[in-house]
Amino acid sequence: MSKRKRQIEPTAEDLSNVEFETSEEVDVAHTFDSMGLGEELLRGIYSYGFEKPSAIQQRAIKQIIKGRDVIAQAQSGTGKTATFSISVLQSLDITVRETQALVLSPTRELAVQIQKVMLALGDYLNVQCHACIGGTNVGEDIRKLDYGQHVVSGTPGRVFDMIRRRNLRTRSIKMLVLDEADEMLNKGFKEQIYDIYRYLPPGAQVVLLSATLPHEILEMTSKFMTDPIRILVKRDELTLEGIKQFFVAVDREEWKFDTLCDLYDTLTITQAVIFCNTRRKVDWLAEKLKEANFTVSAMHGEMEQKERDTIMKEFRGGAR
Repeated sequence: MSKRKRQIEPTAEDLSNVEFETSEEVDVAHTFDSMGLGEELLRGIYSYGFEKPSAIQQRAIKQIIKGRDVIAQAQSGTGKTATFSISVLQSLDITVRETQALVLSPTRELAVQIQKVMLALGDYLNVQCHACIGGTNVGEDIRKLDYGQHVVSGTPGRVFDMIRRRNLRTRSIKMLVLDEADEMLNKGFKEQIYDIYRYLPPGAQVVLLSATLPHEILEMTSKFMTDPIRILVKRDELTLEGIKQFFVAVDREEWKFDTLCDLYDTLTITQAVIFCNTRRKVDWLAEKLKEANFTVSAMHGEMEQKERDTIMKEFRGGAR
């Protein structure tokens, strides 16, 4: 298999010196019907509940289905998952039961979420999409991949393991999507991403989505991409209808917990997700909330996948 590994060559353009802005040639498609999508895919899009494309969808989908490499700087809430999912589904040859698109994500939960979106949007296409993530049964991955999957959504570690085992065949992959690329680099996946890229066929299309564009991301794009289209979704174009955003300035770390409790006393909160910056902080906060008689579960990357799945299922069912 090593004979088929591709070399990573820098492109002529040095993106590290480029001020990021949307490329001039990007046009805006105001409706899904004007994007040239297949009829079955459009049925899936409308059945999923979409009516009008978001800002990033209006700009990126047509460029991706044209085969262009794309760098999209977009935050969560912009509709980016559906952006690349629709583009991937449009590019598939469903008659070929081989992996044609590979989507890499920083977390197992995000990889599974992407799989569910792919299957929902591709409901009328009979698309096969497998979530290839750590913490799950390797034998199940092997069985699913041997059966044949049009799309694989996964985390870099497990995906590269399946490639090395030769269960994930890369010869038919024509698109690589790097979702939340900055988060993948923050989690130390850089080498695995480069290793995976080396196994892809020459000329494979690359789509990268990231909230921030640090030097490491720009370095990656200069090595992976050819004349990429750039799309910047500005903050005033975010599609977070129905969501109000606030911040509370807390001067000292030790005051944060009491402030959080005050918020719960002041507001009517049925369910909430609280993010912390470390796993240790997650465990500490969960214990403090339990001591204060809150119903709470902790979830982070050091927990077994089965336990994480159970917690998410209970949360979605309203038990937490």
